[in-house]
Order: sequence, then structure tokens, then C-alpha cells
Amino acid sequence: MLSMKASQAGLGERIAAFAFDYIIIAGYLLIFVAVGLIANIFFPAIAHRLFGNPLSGQTTGFLLITLPVSLYFIVCESSPLQATWGKLRKGLQVTRTDGTRLTIMHASSRTLLKFIPWELAHTCIWQISFSKQTPPSWINMGFVLVWILVGANFVSLWTSPTHQTLYDYLAGTYVVKESQPN
Repeated sequence: MLSMKASQAGLGERIAAFAFDYIIIAGYLLIFVAVGLIANIFFPAIAHRLFGNPLSGQTTGFLLITLPVSLYFIVCESSPLQATWGKLRKGLQVTRTDGTRLTIMHASSRTLLKFIPWELAHTCIWQISFSKQTPPSWINMGFVLVWILVGANFVSLWTSPTHQTLYDYLAGTYVVKESQPN
């Protein structure tokens, strides 16, 4: 039996993998926007009900955008391939720190931690879009927190010897290059 060794993926490899994944996400978003525009033309009352205030807009956006995108990552990264399409294209896999495959729960917690800045930014944007005056200071603080979290993930990935983001560290996961024979 050959021994297998995996090395952690670096910043450039992970950005490239996400860029490939974003092709799928952007395609989904384009379809979503097109359907939304058509719905707004033919069913304006429904569109207003779904997106007419910050709470309904945030909830609808979460259910129609964040949740499906999150499920893409959860299902792919807990599958036997251990990777999204983008990670497969770059020869990467997501593993637990002991090298085993992620369970659905592990993949869910990793994805939840990964998308906290995204969802916090969406929350702040929905509040701004309905604000009739200068947004409250908590919205600015929310955006500051988003950038702190994003920055912490990049700094952690770039400087950590294991190339873990903050969310990988908290979830107990690594993104590794596919195992190669020794």
C-alpha cells in the first residue's frame, strides 16, 4: 500500500478555486435576477411582498441566495469527492484536521462560519436600502466587522503554517491538495 501525503492549500490556490466556484454562483445569481425582473414586471405585488422591507428582503434573500449557495458548499464538501467544482478543478479537498471526510454537520458548521461576513453584509445593505436618512452607526459597525472578519480570514490563511482560515480553524478543517504518493 502506498503512503499518501497531503499538503495544505495556500492562498492563491484557494482564491483560484473560489473563482471557479463563483462561475457557478454567478450563473445562479443571473438566473435569479432574470426571474426576479420578470416577476417584478408580471407580479409586482408578490415582488413587493418578498422584497418590500428589510426583514422580508433579508429573509427572501437568505432563502433564495445564501441557503442554496451554502448547500452547494455543504453537499459538495461532505461528499466522497470532498470538494466543490472549483476545488476539484484546482486539485483541492476539504478534510477534517484528522484527515477524514467532513460529515454534513462539519461541512455545515464550516460553511456557516465562512458565510457570516457575507450574511452580515447583506443585513447591513438591506438596512441601508430602506433607510430614509443617514444609516445608523450600527450599520457602519456591521460593515467594519465584515471587513475585520474577512481580513482575519485572509491573514490567518496567509500567515498560518497550516494555511487555515479563521473559519477552518474554528471548524477543525483543512483545505488540502489532493494526496500524492510518497
